[in-house]
Amino acid sequence: MRTTLFFDLDGTLIDSAVGITRCVRHSLERMGHPGLPDAALRGWIGPALRVSYGRLFDDPADVERAVMLYRERYDAEGWAEHTVYAGVGEAVETLHAAGCRLAVVTAKNEPHARRIVDTLPFGHRFDDVVGATLDGRLSHKPELIAEALARFGLGADDARATCTMIGDRHLDIAGAAHHGLRGVGVLWGFGDEAELRDAGAHAIADAPAALPGLLLDRAVTTIR
Repeated sequence: MRTTLFFDLDGTLIDSAVGITRCVRHSLERMGHPGLPDAALRGWIGPALRVSYGRLFDDPADVERAVMLYRERYDAEGWAEHTVYAGVGEAVETLHAAGCRLAVVTAKNEPHARRIVDTLPFGHRFDDVVGATLDGRLSHKPELIAEALARFGLGADDARATCTMIGDRHLDIAGAAHHGLRGVGVLWGFGDEAELRDAGAHAIADAPAALPGLLLDRAVTTIR
């Protein structure tokens, strides 16, 4: 059966720190919040927005307003404030040429994720983009991976045999483990090696060039 690879977006395919952190700052300023230091803002890259805002605001209405303010700026400017990691495009092309089926699975809302992937020079290599729903019904990695598996018609046994989730945060690895999938961590994003190993990553790649060899040979367990 064909190998299927699920790629996270932020911190795996693109460096989106500028766009995300500027949108968080904008939303907090509009909410009258004193703001957060840069190190704390980077921790917002990966988790669902409602989870992160929920740590700052007790009132669900305030959480929803903050999400709306974030999305307003992201829709206007933030979605384009990113760069592609060097070497990622070549890795994607190699994996596609080897016959892998590729998809993006991200906690970013799906309309924004699709807009970004459509602009990537290798974006057409992805068969689907699975993202969070605007209402938050789908927002966490286990739910998003389940949606991806359903779209591809993959049952549990086929998924365990053929699917791998690739990402830079513990959420990606934990989401893969929830479904019994292989999880591969990457070190060029926003997580670190300890985070990925603690989450149970089956393998860790420290550069995009390592991914094809790692993902095309499931017998390999770690590349460093």
